Amino acid sequence: MTTPAVAVDAVSAMTRELTGNAFGPFFATPCGILAPLLTELESRGDLVTVSREDNAVGLAAGSALAGRMPVALMQNSGLGQSVNALASLIVPYQMPILLVISLRGTGLDTTAENLPMGRATLPILDALGIAHETFAAEHAAEQLARARDTLTHLRRPAALLIRPDAFGWEA
Repeated sequence: MTTPAVAVDAVSAMTRELTGNAFGPFFATPCGILAPLLTELESRGDLVTVSREDNAVGLAAGSALAGRMPVALMQNSGLGQSVNALASLIVPYQMPILLVISLRGTGLDTTAENLPMGRATLPILDALGIAHETFAAEHAAEQLARARDTLTHLRRPAALLIRPDAFGWEA
């Protein structure tokens, strides 16, 4: 199966804005929805693959302390797994990391095991006080500029949410 041109454009827009605006390093766990973006970042040598989402958050915290603008990429189920690291480290100590979170259990993904986290993702981010937006390729520059502003000026984490179809994923 080939990736639709719209999805390729979305991945290109996201990669261009991330790498062109000094985001990085990138820490990720595997994800089918994010796979085209992860492949692109890996081909550039910009991706560190980790086995657990809380490890990605921990590595991102260290990078933030070193003055970088790290990105942790994960499924929303991994957000659930990372709540303690976010609530006890990232949020209270105002560590500027960008979370790129795929929205499993929403839109095209009606898999029963993903639906609860699909419903819980936004309330979790809201409860943690993490600013979030749903990615739109045509607004990638503005969205990532707002995320960068949140990280650099407010010294807070931000999240960019990726719909299942954004990069060409199909059920």
